[in-house]
Amino acid sequence: MYTKKEKPSRRIFQIFNYILLIGFTLICVYPFWTMIIYTVSDPSVADIKAPILFPKGFTLNNYKEILVLNGFFHSLLISILRTVLGTFVTVFASAIMGYLFTKEEMPCRKVLYRAVVLTMYINGGLIPTFILIRSYGLLNNFWVYILPMTVSGYYIILIKTFVEQLPKELEEAAVIDGAGYFKVFTSVIIPLSKPIIATIAVFAAVSHWNSWFDNYIYTSKNEGIQTLQYLLYQYLNQAQQMADQVKNSHGTISSAAASISTKGVRMTITVLAFLPIFIVYPFMQRFFTKGIMLGAVKC
Repeated sequence: MYTKKEKPSRRIFQIFNYILLIGFTLICVYPFWTMIIYTVSDPSVADIKAPILFPKGFTLNNYKEILVLNGFFHSLLISILRTVLGTFVTVFASAIMGYLFTKEEMPCRKVLYRAVVLTMYINGGLIPTFILIRSYGLLNNFWVYILPMTVSGYYIILIKTFVEQLPKELEEAAVIDGAGYFKVFTSVIIPLSKPIIATIAVFAAVSHWNSWFDNYIYTSKNEGIQTLQYLLYQYLNQAQQMADQVKNSHGTISSAAASISTKGVRMTITVLAFLPIFIVYPFMQRFFTKGIMLGAVKC
């Protein structure tokens, strides 16, 4: 079989393109790699000369000592619960609102939709929001993490735009079979909208996982619902005191505790904060471009 020979100029361009993309990838990845190898390096060695490509004096003492700090696993559980529950509520509420806004028979549809879009440009401010949260009795309550983030104007617009591109014939067929709006939404719209729902789920999960300011403002008097991010934020601000706490908690300072440094504490906390997202994100990435509608309607 005859195959057209590739031109040398084309081959040179591809090589240059690969080198450029690999270089950009390394620039993006290297800061994270530096933090990770520092956390598994001996601080007494790494503080003198920072590791560049490989750990210096491999050790897991940084993680071992941070993980035994008071309240770490309880805060981790609260953050996981908040992320899972908050993501589900946000995705479901935003999806059903986005679907309803595609219905012309919805009362005051245009007015309500414009009001939703307006929330993307106008914010009530911190003090009015605090007063509103207090009036609803959500201060020092776990639901203050979930309810204020139930819907997002941006997510609603994404879902509305996606649903409008779906073939109307599928929904009409379900209606002919006797399905109502909610049945159509759960049985037709959601299965066909997996790519946009997965995208919004990633956005919502990252937002919930990284959020700490609402914990700082609304739940400062209830340490039982303290999130991991807020706990790590406190540790970052008190890294030196925490390093001393780790050492003093051992009574007689062991070699492991003595090797804990302020910079090691900061690096380890930062890695613990972003590592779960790094692990989960690649598994959701495939949904972003998946053509779920390919072949759904046959002519």
